[in-house]
Amino acid sequence: MNIDNEKDHYIEHGHELEDTVEDPFMGFLHKIIRGAVKVLATLMVFVIVWGIGDVLYVLYQRLMTPPFMLLSISDILATFGAFLAVLIAIEIFINITLYLKTNVIPVRLVIATALMAISRKVIIFDFEKITPMYVIGTAGVVLALGITYWLISKKS
Repeated sequence: MNIDNEKDHYIEHGHELEDTVEDPFMGFLHKIIRGAVKVLATLMVFVIVWGIGDVLYVLYQRLMTPPFMLLSISDILATFGAFLAVLIAIEIFINITLYLKTNVIPVRLVIATALMAISRKVIIFDFEKITPMYVIGTAGVVLALGITYWLISKKS
């Protein structure tokens, strides 16, 4: 697949940041935005590496506390939470790099990342500490994001 076809595949009109603009001032502002996005991509790599260190630390800490080499349900949930946080950071990095390649904000991928983030929240719920309204609110967010993702996918 050539680059132009790949670029067209991701275009969602209204979300472009053109490389060339007629107004020189707007062109200057676009260059600043692209530079800022590159800085964010670099920072996200640091966050991912730091997150991997956190996963290793959480896992080591949970395995070394008595009972030695056994994980409780809360330990497993804490480990899942750390893993999913890294996966979400990787998804955000993919969003950023896709944006840099295509100059288009990948709305469907952003919605999918949001779904992953809210799913992480649901997986690590501590039902002893949250209220029913919090669960209902979270369910509403999941439903709204799911419908949005479905509608965007259906359109494509």
